[in-house]
Order: sequence, then structure tokens, then C-alpha cells
Amino acid sequence: MPTPLHFNAFVMNTGSHIHHGQWRRPDAQQTEFNDVQTWIHLAKLLEEAKFDAMFFADVSGLYGDSDADFDVYAREGLQIPSNDPTVLLSALAVNTEHIGLALTSNVVQSHPFHFARQVSTLDHISNGRIAWNVVTGMQNNGARNFGQSQLTDHTERYEWAEEYVDVTYKLWEGSWDEGALLKDKKGSSFSDPSKIHKIHHRGKRYSVEGPHLPSPSPQRTPVLYQAGSSASGRGFAARNAEAVFIIAPSPAVAAEQIAETRALAVSYGRNADDIKFFQGLSFVIGDTEEEARAKAVEYEKYVSVDGYLAHMAVVDKDGRVYDPSTPLKDVDTNGARGFLEWTSRYITDREPVVGDLGILQARNTRLVGTPESIADQIEVWQAAGVDGINVINWVIPGSFEEFADRVLPVLRERGLAQSSYADGPLRQKLFGSPRLNERHPAARYRGAFAADAAPQVVEEQLAGA
Repeated sequence: MPTPLHFNAFVMNTGSHIHHGQWRRPDAQQTEFNDVQTWIHLAKLLEEAKFDAMFFADVSGLYGDSDADFDVYAREGLQIPSNDPTVLLSALAVNTEHIGLALTSNVVQSHPFHFARQVSTLDHISNGRIAWNVVTGMQNNGARNFGQSQLTDHTERYEWAEEYVDVTYKLWEGSWDEGALLKDKKGSSFSDPSKIHKIHHRGKRYSVEGPHLPSPSPQRTPVLYQAGSSASGRGFAARNAEAVFIIAPSPAVAAEQIAETRALAVSYGRNADDIKFFQGLSFVIGDTEEEARAKAVEYEKYVSVDGYLAHMAVVDKDGRVYDPSTPLKDVDTNGARGFLEWTSRYITDREPVVGDLGILQARNTRLVGTPESIADQIEVWQAAGVDGINVINWVIPGSFEEFADRVLPVLRERGLAQSSYADGPLRQKLFGSPRLNERHPAARYRGAFAADAAPQVVEEQLAGA
């Protein structure tokens, strides 16, 4: 029997997320992203369709050259204006029951103690349906918004992320023992103080005493997403991620990236199947192949070429935008290296250039055809090692309505999509257990801060700082 795939709605709390220019269509409601009812309606629609999760992207600044004007971003609505997904998830949590809710948060934008508390609160509110997409950022403007002169070096950003997640793991997994929360009215004891611990983290960037203020949420640690595809990103994912979001330009490139990351995970003591891979795809659906191709032409009438190129801008270490005709081999960027690596592997008959990045982003991750032929193509991606699809919309809510009504029934007939939700928190739905398995690095902090264990933990932290 085939293994059902997982399906996320890949969205952003903004007017123009991935497919730039489509907001101009008469049926596009993403223009109303400030209205919480837009998202509540979509969340209910997706839950009715049995999507696994809503996955919210986010940024902490503008793309491109920090010192250049940002007219194109404002004119195209290219992720400006945009709102904080972490706040929005509270509203969606209380208006849904089963669907997972994934947020993106950059390590630069929030102190790990504060962020860990926010996520635990959301996990309580949602009864265990929260996921976190761990990102290191790739906008110089975003770095400046948090007091840096420019974006931190690519490798160092992932070292930063390692300490950041380490702090959150200690808070989520180690600060409270099982059974610490009592709520014992007769015994007049709300919690057992002997089972609540300070973490005394001392590192290069953070000093966090603890304890974690929330009691353990249903998942303790949220489901961990990661989207980096560079060498550093794959290494981070292999150590930490449970789900990896990719936008590979072809199943062959996806297969290579997936195999590399799974092998790395095994080298770090994890199992290859401890990580699920989600390919980002958008869909143009017709009753016939001819109708689907005609619809694709119609969609392209709304495409903003400026928007795509601005979104995929690759800048040098001084924050200057590369010309679209620049060969990729001449690019030395501190930004989205993974996209460069994918493109270089995909284009082999000529020298790839910066402008190819936008073209591939716009076309090579869309599937065009009838529901049956799209299902056929999805099977090819699954054969490449993909565990799920991040469905990218052209318009909200129409793209998701069409996929739910036309493609998902065909996939269900083939055993490739779930017909009902499994019980329990999001991690249990995805992996069969609500808590991180013992192979994950966060598991080492369980019981590590008890009185007899804490001195050794602190000594090890100081030695590594």
C-alpha cells in the first residue's frame, strides 16, 4: 500500500508571498490579510480538507540592497506590509481543532527565553499543534532592524542558531520534570519545586538562568521545521529538524538533497526517517491538459517579473544587488546559497545566471494538468523521497479550495492523502508520539538539571562557551 503524503498550506501574513502579482486578480483575497476572518475562514477550509498544517513564512526585513530604495517591494506588496504570524496563530488555534499551526521565527528577532515562553503558551492554547520553522535570516535590512551593521556571516548564523535552539531545548525539555505540575488544592501545592529547575545556560551569545515559566505543553518542544538548503543549513537540519521544507527545481535535485540530509542525520545518531521532507509546489488545474495550459497562460498575465526578481535578489557582502546577467559561479553572497546550489545543479547545458533564479522559482515548482496527471506528477516527487507537499497558492482562498476539491479526492483514491486526522498533538499525527524521540539532541536535557546532575551540566556549558 502507498504511504499517504502530508499536505501543508504554505502561506504568509502578507499580500504577496511567493507568486508576485497575483494579488491583482479579482478573486484574490490575500489583499485582505489584515482581516483575521480571512485566515480563520482559510484555516477552517483547510481543516475540512484534512490538510496537516498551515505553515506561515515570515521575514524580519526587506529583501535586496539595504541602501537602495525599496519602491518595488512597496509597489508589489512583496512581503511588505506583513504581520507577525506568532500573534495570528492564537486566533487560529481557538477556531480549529486538528490542523497543525507552524510559525517562522528568526533567531535574531526574539530572545530564546521569551520565544520559548511564547511557543509553550501557543502549544497550550492549541492543545499541542504548534510547529516552529527555525530560520537564520537572509536580509541585511533584517539584521539592521535588530542592531547589526549587516547580516552575520552565513556559517556563523548557523552557529548562532545552534546555541539558540540549545537554550530552548533546555527550557522545554529540562526545566520541568514530568509530574511537576500538581494543582493539588487539598494539599495546597500547585507545583512540586523539587521538579522545577533553573537551566543556568552560559554561552557565546546568551546567558539564561531559568526556570522556564510555563509548565510543559502537550508537545514540550514544538515540531521543528527547517528550510535551509546550503551545506550549513543541511547540517543544522540533520541535527535538529523533524521536517525540512525544500523548493527543489526537480525531483532529481530533491532526491539528492534528501539523501544527503538523511545520511547526515544518521551520522549524528538519528534515524533517516526521523526527518520528513516537504516540497513546495503550486498547481494549475484543468479538466483537460489543454485547459490547464490555457489557465497557466492566464495566470502569467498577472505575473510581476519585477516582483520575482526582487524577491530572489542575491546581494554581495556589501549588500549590493547582483545584476541578473551575472554568472552564478561569480556570485559570492551571504544570503540564499541553497537556491544558487540548486540552480547550478539544474541548469547543465549553459552557464546559469542570477536571472535564472527567478524564472525557476516561478515555473519549475508548479504542476500543470488535470487532477489525474497532477497526481501522477506528485507520485514522481514521492518516489524521489518527498514525504509531503507545501501547497503554494496563487490566490487565497481559491487555490486551496481548488486543490481540496479536485486533487485531494484523486490522491485519496490512490492512498496518497489522509481522509481523517489521527489523534493527539501534531507530532503524534506526524510521527506517532507527542514528544521528541530519544535520538533528538534535545532529549539529553531530560532530567539533566536535577540537583545531582546540574553541576556537571553547568561545568560542560562553561567549558564550551
